[in-house]
Amino acid sequence: MKFRFRSLRSVPLALVATATLVSLPSVTACAQAESFPAYMETVARHARSEGVSEATISRTLSGLTPNQRVIELDTAQPGRSNTPPPMSGYLSRHLSSSIISRGRAKYQGLASILPGIERRYGVPASVLFAIWGHETNYGGYTGNFDTARSLATLAWEGRRRELFEGELIALMKMIDRGVPASTLKGSWAGAIGNPQFLPSVYLRLATDGDGNGTIDIFNSSADTLASIARYFQDAGWRPGRPWGVRASVPSGFSLDRYDTKLEAPTCDRVHARHSQWMPVSQWKALGVQPQSALGDEVLASLFQPDGPGTPAYLLTGNYRVILQYNCSNYYALSVGLLADEIAR
Repeated sequence: MKFRFRSLRSVPLALVATATLVSLPSVTACAQAESFPAYMETVARHARSEGVSEATISRTLSGLTPNQRVIELDTAQPGRSNTPPPMSGYLSRHLSSSIISRGRAKYQGLASILPGIERRYGVPASVLFAIWGHETNYGGYTGNFDTARSLATLAWEGRRRELFEGELIALMKMIDRGVPASTLKGSWAGAIGNPQFLPSVYLRLATDGDGNGTIDIFNSSADTLASIARYFQDAGWRPGRPWGVRASVPSGFSLDRYDTKLEAPTCDRVHARHSQWMPVSQWKALGVQPQSALGDEVLASLFQPDGPGTPAYLLTGNYRVILQYNCSNYYALSVGLLADEIAR
């Protein structure tokens, strides 16, 4: 059985041809042999073929140079470890009293708009705030990297060229739609706004939450929350069901007997840490008891990230939706627990 998961991805030729070749040995060593200006010609041609206006292509790509810091951050991404670090340490850092209290304050301050968003998309507001809190500290920091330059650098570097070239063209389409280029700053990897959407996600799912005729995930709380909610709805969130609940596990219980039989084409190592999926009634029959309400018919996977004798969770399909936002058990579990605290 397989589950499919979505990945949370013209300059006038005379201007490009006369651009000064950059002299960044450490960057060039990482990149393909093609010069940066020559590659920008290719991007311009592709953008033009996708209907991006000449003015936007020129304004976006003219004068760009590779960003050495972006290359450094990309190449420094941690590799896969056979022994993941303990979940408990991560949770203690990402579930601090300050992030919980700020989330509750924001939640209360926006209480008037939340019921409408929940009704429309079926996603609890507390989950939306937990995503917002994790991504940008509720809008406190959204990043200061020039997004066009970051995406151009990552595409030219070539390690994930198809992804980042597509995002750079999507960014230009945003500008053609009227998004001010001056607002397009974000993470080094090209994520923007309060929800840290990639440009292609913005084009597909960003939403006018306050009904004023514009979509502003940079300044509007309503647009931010509605856009995250629409993402979750599109990813398959099931209304009325939690992401998961704490569970008690009998002494001596071995999860090894219930290893997953699912093949996950993406995020495989993350899902490999979860057990088989069984109805909650079956888990109860094995002595595993949910500590909060969870229907006996609900399919759930048992997850005990730090091993026997440590906290365990029965996860529902909605946990997999959180993983689509960021394919990390550390991220998804901390989002779920933060949502619970905000709603408490």
